[in-house]
Amino acid sequence: MVDMSQKVKQIVEEYIEPGYYFAINRGRQYGKTTTLYQLEKYLQDQYMIISISFEGADDLFDSRENFVRGFAQLVTKELENESLDANVIEQWNHYEEDELTFQNLGDKISRLCTDSDKEIILLIDEVDKSSSNQIFLSFLSLLRDKYLDREKGKENST
Repeated sequence: MVDMSQKVKQIVEEYIEPGYYFAINRGRQYGKTTTLYQLEKYLQDQYMIISISFEGADDLFDSRENFVRGFAQLVTKELENESLDANVIEQWNHYEEDELTFQNLGDKISRLCTDSDKEIILLIDEVDKSSSNQIFLSFLSLLRDKYLDREKGKENST
C-alpha cells in the first residue's frame, strides 16, 4: 500500500477547501477509486459525503428520465447512511413521474444543500463509459451552472 496522506491533503488544500470542483483523470489502475475512498475517509467528519459510482449503470444513460431517477436513487442510498432528519430524505425522495427533468433534479440538489447541516461533497466514480454521453454531459453542465451561481452569490444555489 502506498501512503496517500500527502496527496489527499494536497487535494483538500488546493481544491476542496477553496471550494473548487475538479476531476481526477488518469489511466486504468492508477488509483482513482482509492484516492476517492481516501478523500471520503479524510473528509467524512467535516462534510456530508455523497459518494456514488456509475460502474454498471449503463441504463442510467438511456434517457434523461432514467438518469434523474437513477441518480436520485444512488443519492438516496448515501443519504440513508447519514444522520439526516427523516424529512430531508423524504423530500429528496419525493417526485412525480412528470418531474423527472434536469431542472427538477437541480432544484432537488439545491434544496438538499440548503437543508443539510454540513456542506456537501459529491464524489462520482467510474464515469469513463459515460463521459462522452450527452445525458452525462448535460448533467455536468447542470452541476457547473450550480457552481457558477454559487460563485456569483446567487440565492438558492449550491
